[in-house]
Parts: sequence; C-alpha cells; structure tokens
Amino acid sequence: MKKVVIIGPAYPLRGGLATYNERLARAFREAGDEVRIVTFILQYPSFLFPGQTQFSTEPGPTDLAIDVSINSVNPLTWWTVGEKLRREKPDLVVFRFWLPFMGPALGSIARRIRRNRHTRIVAITDNVIPHEKRPGDRPFTRYFLAACHGFVTMSRAVLTDLRRLRFKQPARYQPHPLYDNFGPLKPKAVALKALRLDPAFSYLLFFGFIRAYKGLDILLEAFADERLAKLPIKLIIAGEYYEDAAPYEALIQKHNLENRLVRATDFIPNEQVADYFCAADMVVQPYKNATQSGVSQIAYHFERPMLVTDVGGLAELIPAGEVGYVTKAQPKAIADALVDFYENEREAEFAAGVWARKKQFSWSEMVAALKAVAEE
Repeated sequence: MKKVVIIGPAYPLRGGLATYNERLARAFREAGDEVRIVTFILQYPSFLFPGQTQFSTEPGPTDLAIDVSINSVNPLTWWTVGEKLRREKPDLVVFRFWLPFMGPALGSIARRIRRNRHTRIVAITDNVIPHEKRPGDRPFTRYFLAACHGFVTMSRAVLTDLRRLRFKQPARYQPHPLYDNFGPLKPKAVALKALRLDPAFSYLLFFGFIRAYKGLDILLEAFADERLAKLPIKLIIAGEYYEDAAPYEALIQKHNLENRLVRATDFIPNEQVADYFCAADMVVQPYKNATQSGVSQIAYHFERPMLVTDVGGLAELIPAGEVGYVTKAQPKAIADALVDFYENEREAEFAAGVWARKKQFSWSEMVAALKAVAEE
C-alpha cells in the first residue's frame, strides 16, 4: 500500500478535470492504496473564469477524502499546503497540470514537498503548450515542470512537447482512461425520451465547453452542407459557452440552422451526460488543435462512434474506419464524412468497433503508469 495525494480540481469544483481526479482517486483505492485529494478554495479569480460558475450544484462524493485548501493566487496557501505535505511524507503526489496559470501555485507546492526527500512527484500533464497562448505561459510552465520528478502524458503529442522543452525527467505516454462514472449505457429510445427529443430525427452530438479551439464554427459550416440539410438529422450542442456566443449565432442565422439544432448551452450535470451520449448516433469533435480529449473517453464508454479532426493527439485513439472518422479540420471534409455515415448506415459497424477497443482504456493501467514513473 502506498500513501497517495492527488493535487488538482475536485469537488466542490465542477467539470471534466474534477471528474477525472475523483475517478483516479477511486482507482488508487481499488489498487489498495491510501489516497486523498487536495483541491482549490479558489481555482480562478472570477474575472478570469469564462463560464457561469466554477462550483458544482450536485451533492459531493461521500466516499472520497477531499481537502479544499489551495488558493491559486494566495502564496500563503501554497506554503501551507506544501509544508503540510512535506511533513506528512506521502509516497506519491500526483499533480494535475493543464494550464500555465497554475504553474506558480503548483510549482511552489511541489518544491516545498520534495524537501522531505521521500515523496515522488509525478505530474499528469494535459498540456505543456496551451491551446490559447497568454503572457507568462512559458516561464510559468517551466517553473512547474522543473519541480517534478516525472510525467505521464495522455497523448504522444504532449510527450513530444515535453522533450522539445528539454525536460529529461522520466516520462511515459498512457492513454486517457474511460470516463465510466456517468452511469451505464441506455437504449437510444430511453435517452431520447429523457431529453424530450423527437425520435423521428437522428442526432449528432457536440459536447463540452465551447471555446474557439474546439471548432464548433467549423461544424456549423459543415452542417450547412445541402446534402445534410436534406436528411432528418439534428445537431445537439451540449455545453456551456466559454467565450462570446455572437460569432456562432451569426453562423446559425447565416445558414438558417436554427430548426436543425438542439441547444443545451448550459453546463451539463453529471446525471444527464448518459442521456446526451446515448441519444446520439455519433459524437463529433471538430477541434482546430488539441492534445487529448476526455469527450472521446466518454464516447468510448457509451460505445458511440466518433468523428475527430487530425490535430494533436485526437487521432491516436480513434482508428479511422474502425470506430469512426478522422478528417481535416475543414467544413467540407467533415460534411463528406457525415454524409458517408448516414448514407452508408455505418452506426452499427462503428459502434461494434468502439466496443471492441474500449477495454484497453483502464484506470488500473493509469495507476500503474504513475507508479512506474515514480519508481523510475
């Protein structure tokens, strides 16, 4: 048994990072380890947060130990948390690093902990070169990375970026595990009824926070294709706007798409995630750039075909022609794939491919990878 601490978003924060870290904690516990999570009192100052709220409105997990104690802009909390963990001497501290803004806080905590010369510090690095560049990105990222003993990346692209930045600590690639904590699969008819959707139509799903790099604008342009307009298909947009909605609304009006869309542009609570995925024929990720995607791992869990663009690490986990499509990040390429999907009735074929491949994305493998890097 190891004593493990995970540092990153968790309840009362909401979103994919919090969901991931809580599921990872359960995986460590299933492996026989003692584990707790240390998360944020304040993750982002309100003026930096693009959504409606950072906090969950759902009940918190009762089976996890979560210490809410880090303020991302208060160095006193960095020292306090780091000093407490230095004295506790956990065997392994797993940091979740996804944004350079967190570099000063997480890097300072890591530096304090490692003074005990016992604890191994391993970071799961979602990105080391951010999707949306801001001043300070490079020094903040380097400050954090230099404080770690090793890294696990969930895409080969991020592993390559680490080496480009000349960080030579032990590092390995381990695919993003399945998001299997949103409940079991549902029959499509049941999901459609739960969402009050007309079963006379087929549905495509765009899921997740709406940001420029995720390419919803490209998908709207593709969906305007006259070949798709003739089919009984609607596009579900399920996720909160994290930027100005006006450019997207302009595209919707320009192409007269309003009656062909299902809008769910608020935060999607965990208990509704299954309905959106199980109601869809295919999940579409038209990203302009990316590293890995948790959305793909939800789609794998719910055995839904996928369309992704050939950017970053997305295509690594989506074998084209087996579980869906890999296309260029261009409207016509996406539209061509969507037409092929419906005209050649590929849903059942791709769903079977997803089912066959989903077994490789286990949480026990992620735990093993983190421990192996710590040993190295």
